[in-house]
Amino acid sequence: MRAVRLLAQVFGVALVLSGGLWALQGLGLVMWPAESFMLAERQWALYGLITVVIGILLFRWGSRRR
Repeated sequence: MRAVRLLAQVFGVALVLSGGLWALQGLGLVMWPAESFMLAERQWALYGLITVVIGILLFRWGSRRR
């Protein structure tokens, strides 16, 4: 069970980081890479926000003690 919680924490951090990048690209704050289809597309800001929230929930679940 400990390995599952550790995996949830690692995956949660990965989701927070990638979702944050998607959100910033969707808002047009990060214009990298220049050929990305996500740049300044508001729907990607929403997808990124949802991904960040899921990542936070996963990380918190993995961090909680029994």
